[in-house]
Amino acid sequence: MSLVNLASVCAHLNNATKARLGLTSIPNSNLHLKLAQALQNQGFISSVVRGGPTPPPAHPILGYPTASTEEGGVEPITRENVASRRLWLALKYWRNEPVLGKMKMVSKPTRRVSIDVEGLRRVVRGEEANYVSGLRSPGECLYLSTDQGIMEARECVEKKVGGLVLCRVL
Repeated sequence: MSLVNLASVCAHLNNATKARLGLTSIPNSNLHLKLAQALQNQGFISSVVRGGPTPPPAHPILGYPTASTEEGGVEPITRENVASRRLWLALKYWRNEPVLGKMKMVSKPTRRVSIDVEGLRRVVRGEEANYVSGLRSPGECLYLSTDQGIMEARECVEKKVGGLVLCRVL
């Protein structure tokens, strides 16, 4: 798992929301895909599509790209094109403000922060634990890499799993 690449993805998404982009792309990796799907499940972004260097076609009704295998759809991954694959993310806005406010890395490449279930309970209640400050605002989320994939902190407390703290979304 490369936290350097994840830090650049967080910075890229911050810049894309400040620039009011509707569609942006990040490098394709399993870590980035799982984090993007977790962001989509929490409602921060509207769609995640694997594609090539050019954006995939937009859905005629929804307006953002969707995964389709029809003519002109997403091409399959082959050995020749694996290096040029991208994840295309459709960003959401509400009342002319980005839904994805700010992403901050918690674990750094030089200092990885792990947390157990008891520490997570404290963080979810708003207290500090293991160099991780508590969740204070209602829409704030904390993402962890666990044995069961990338999950949000509240979901980790429900399933009683801890893990490596990746990033915080404000």
